Amino acid sequence: MSNGAKDDSEKKTEITRRQLFKGAVGAGIMASTGTMALNLMGGKAEAADRSIPKTWDETYDVVVIGSGFAGFAAAIEARNAGAEVVIIEKMPLHGGNSIINGGDFAAAGTKLQQENGVKDSPELMLQDMLKAGAYLNHIELAKAVAYQSKDALEWSETYLGAKFPRLNFHGGHSVKRAHQTENASGSGLLNKMLSKSKELGIKLKTRTKMVRFVVDSNERFIGIEVRNNFTFPNENSGKTAFIRARKAVVLSSGGFSNDVVLRQVHDPRLNEKFDSTNQPGATGEALLAACIAGAMDVQMDWIQLGPWTSPDEKGFGYVPLFCERLVGYGPMIYPKTGKRFFKETGNRKERADAIILLGEPVIILGDSYAVNKQVFPGALEKGMANGAIKKFDTLEELAKNYKIPVAPFKEEIAKWNSYVENKKDPDFGCMIFPDSKPTVTGPFYASRLWPRVHHTMGGLVINKNAQVIGFNMKPIKGLYAAGEVTGGVHGAVRLGSVAMADCVVFGRIAGKNAAKEV
Repeated sequence: MSNGAKDDSEKKTEITRRQLFKGAVGAGIMASTGTMALNLMGGKAEAADRSIPKTWDETYDVVVIGSGFAGFAAAIEARNAGAEVVIIEKMPLHGGNSIINGGDFAAAGTKLQQENGVKDSPELMLQDMLKAGAYLNHIELAKAVAYQSKDALEWSETYLGAKFPRLNFHGGHSVKRAHQTENASGSGLLNKMLSKSKELGIKLKTRTKMVRFVVDSNERFIGIEVRNNFTFPNENSGKTAFIRARKAVVLSSGGFSNDVVLRQVHDPRLNEKFDSTNQPGATGEALLAACIAGAMDVQMDWIQLGPWTSPDEKGFGYVPLFCERLVGYGPMIYPKTGKRFFKETGNRKERADAIILLGEPVIILGDSYAVNKQVFPGALEKGMANGAIKKFDTLEELAKNYKIPVAPFKEEIAKWNSYVENKKDPDFGCMIFPDSKPTVTGPFYASRLWPRVHHTMGGLVINKNAQVIGFNMKPIKGLYAAGEVTGGVHGAVRLGSVAMADCVVFGRIAGKNAAKEV
């Protein structure tokens, strides 16, 4: 970079998310993020820093921001379409939330479902998504995910080499359609994506934080300002540089579950007392930067809590892989009463709300048959090692450990067992699977549950081509987005395992279209 360009960059005032919210609170602005950004700038997006660097430090056809499922899918497809591609990642390691998730990929009408006798269709998956989303889903986006989920899964298998040998169920779905990676982790797909990107010559730059979008006089996104050698969370670390995008920028930076200030703007209940399952960098400033530059946001107040996390371990942990495999195979109990309190196969919001209403942790339990059949061995072993999952020889021992009144607890287990035998739950309507058996065979396993902030359904408005929509209701030139940074796909509630499908489907769409941008 020339000395003149360097001097110019040093004169600019960086708008960090902390500065943004300091101004927002002072102005009493508690509206949507996009509205907030416009108000801060006097109602004109043009008031944001729109300076164009005299020289660019690096130039590519397509610049991808974020290195999760959506980012890699976009980069790979853009590269296969002939584009020169770079992925930037602000954290020291690639992967974001994708590399630590549970590795379940929702897809409808697949070979694995057929082999397991599961009748499914894209239309049924779509209807499940709409029902969970309170019909607030943007229909063309939800339909794209449901109808392209099978193709996205097969692309992950045949082109990338990922393996999905197991079929699981998540609450809110009508059938089993969660295809689990062989290591029960998102890394089972993410690392295949990394290998493929290296093979294709895609450049990955970690510790590179996007500061702002560079927009020309025609309102086209032509690049980004970054900080190289950025050290999270020091927002002033690193050295300013500019990366040009000849064709387009793809934003796939994830959500904002770990930004307490931002999430409280949209849901004041979600203060620092609520931990998050997300990696530390899920802080949403790239989303805000897009809004400041003129992108529209939607449904930012729909923030999902995972009902399957445990207060006895940090972060995502191992209990989610224990709990979700037991829904429909074992009961969920309120320790104070010894009774069930909600349907175990309800969607995430329903269960999380029910637990929060009780005001204290609950337990999920299963006997040796259910646990050995359903729970991934590695998750069970590690959860037991850190103490979040416990093993008991008898139900009486389990009750004593969790201070559950024994008599009503055993009565409830007997009632649950009768429901399992009859394959019908008249109390709460829990889905009982054909291979479920009564909870009678020791040893018994259990874990405490308390919700954590997990997924932010809101984000940038996109269309079915993954183009970001501006405040003029038209696609923004040179800007695409995919994954959790977008909104509208899931409506009020994202069903478990649909995130991987969403990211891969729209990541591929974004990459293909970004490479064709003229």
